[in-house]
Amino acid sequence: MASATVAIRLASMLDSTEGRLPDEGRLRELVAIANADLALRVRMDSALTGMATTLVGLFSDGEQVLVAHTGDSRAYRLRDGGLAQITEDDSLVRELLASGAIAEADVPHHPLRSVVTHVLGGAPEDAAALHVAAEPLRRGDRWLLASDGLTDYVPVLEVADALDTAATPQDAADALVALALRHRARDNVSVVVADAVELAEPPAYRPAFGGSAAADPASVRTLEA
Repeated sequence: MASATVAIRLASMLDSTEGRLPDEGRLRELVAIANADLALRVRMDSALTGMATTLVGLFSDGEQVLVAHTGDSRAYRLRDGGLAQITEDDSLVRELLASGAIAEADVPHHPLRSVVTHVLGGAPEDAAALHVAAEPLRRGDRWLLASDGLTDYVPVLEVADALDTAATPQDAADALVALALRHRARDNVSVVVADAVELAEPPAYRPAFGGSAAADPASVRTLEA
């Protein structure tokens, strides 16, 4: 419910920009509005109290990308066969690692590895913790956005190989989900793969939803608006 709310709200607001890339300040405002929608839904239905979502998003105008994230969902970029992790998890184990309390080898098996330090849950301070980074976009880049159901269970070398060998973004996404299931992932596995390609004309912007957002009736109303 939380992830669908944020995805649909962001897409509806970006739709009004006709594909133009918002600057960092405006992007932060849009995420804050989507986060406020979570608080509104909780006020309307107290059974939703405590719901929250991580966020990782890629926003591009064809020349650069803004990578926005909070929580432990990640963005990766495959360029010339090399995979780079662009985001850094908002998690307790990363804080322990940075302080020297644990070693890198301890991270995959730490009992608190799923504890996140920032999420979107409707509180005003949640959106303030959003990370935004600008990256140059290059033709041939392949981008991966993924939840920890993939990255906690599939070794990064296998992720890189699947991305590098797949012919299309859809093939890559399917292969990564299959890998997560093969590794017996016990968490939600969300995967989005996108290629940077050259087009003769800019495509018409139209939001498309998957997962919980596709099942939410609000996504249909957004597309028809």
